[in-house]
This record gives sequence, structure tokens and C-alpha cells, in this order.
Amino acid sequence: MNLKNDLILRAAKGENIERTPVWLMRQAGRILPQYRKIRNSLSGFKELVETPQLAAEVTIQPVDILEVDAAIIFSDILVVPQAMGLKYEMVENKGPYFPKTILNQK
Repeated sequence: MNLKNDLILRAAKGENIERTPVWLMRQAGRILPQYRKIRNSLSGFKELVETPQLAAEVTIQPVDILEVDAAIIFSDILVVPQAMGLKYEMVENKGPYFPKTILNQK
């Protein structure tokens, strides 16, 4: 496989590189009109997190626009408790709500 942009990978391996790589966390894209357009077309934040194609698209948007070397994959920390069986609802303008918590699973 021949990668087009492997600067960050070569840096992580400790190889000699021509410049310091630049990367972004996903929050860097929240202000982008392209992100807002996708986000506003969905039923909510969970749909964005749970749809791989959309998560990949919003991950790569700031990379393409700002021409940086890498980005952290778009996701949310709440995928962890959900994977452990704790369902949650994302309440707009408020945040996550867990109808059942570990303490009241009975």
C-alpha cells in the first residue's frame, strides 16, 4: 500500500521527517459550515455518531479544508457506556440523559 500522506505515521515510528506533522481533534470542525450543514440535516447528534459514513465525513472535513496531516476519528465518549448496555438519549441543548443507570438497573 502506498499512502499519500504518511507524515504522522512516519513521525510516530520515529523516522526522520521533513516537518512536524499537524493534527486536529474532532472539535476543530464544529465551527465549519460543512459540519453544521450535515449536523443540521440529522435527527440529532446520536445519528451522526452512529452513522460511520457521516462520522468519517466530518472527521476528514477539517483535514481537507485546513490541509493538516491527520485528525482524530469523530466519535463520542458515550459510545463506551452504550456498548456496556447503558442506553442514553441526547437531549438537544442539554446533553446526555441515562433513563437507567447502573444503580437502578433492577
